[in-house]
Amino acid sequence: MPACMLSASLLLSASCNGQNESGNREQSIIMVKGQETKIEGTLPAIGTAAPDFCGVKAGMSEVYLSSFKGKRVILNVFPSLDTPTCAVSVRFFNEAAANLDNTVVLCLSMDLPFAQERFCTTEGIENVIPLSLFRSEDFFTNYGLRIAEGPMRGLMARAVILIDENGKIQYTQLVKNLSDEPDYDSVLKLLK
Repeated sequence: MPACMLSASLLLSASCNGQNESGNREQSIIMVKGQETKIEGTLPAIGTAAPDFCGVKAGMSEVYLSSFKGKRVILNVFPSLDTPTCAVSVRFFNEAAANLDNTVVLCLSMDLPFAQERFCTTEGIENVIPLSLFRSEDFFTNYGLRIAEGPMRGLMARAVILIDENGKIQYTQLVKNLSDEPDYDSVLKLLK
């Protein structure tokens, strides 16, 4: 089994993050095209260790969050590069990342690595690392951002997570309306 995937029994285990006492996954609500929509689970708590996960780069190589130990990491999570708001957030973080010391920006979506590479090449994106979550059950389980219903089901909700040099969650932002951009200023303030 690829390192990015967890077994089905682990996913169904009552000890997984984001489950309540009855074993059901907790769910947050976001707005998608004016409709309340559930997402699976909840974001990790500020001050806790950021759960490791695996994403896939172009060329199908696997990259783990733990490979960036000792650096500050911004997780820019979004549904797809093929939507205007998602593309804007990647362009913004690409520009911002050029001026941030000891900081890496991971742009995470369900887009296939080939589509991510094509977008970044076309747009001249060079300062962020696009990673596909298409087989990252570890991310789905531990970060609680997969949309659970409606036409966007299976894609990621929009969020920004800041992880400090020690691997601790320093900041989380779940964007409540999927069509809105993240609050960039709040995360960048923490990096100054």
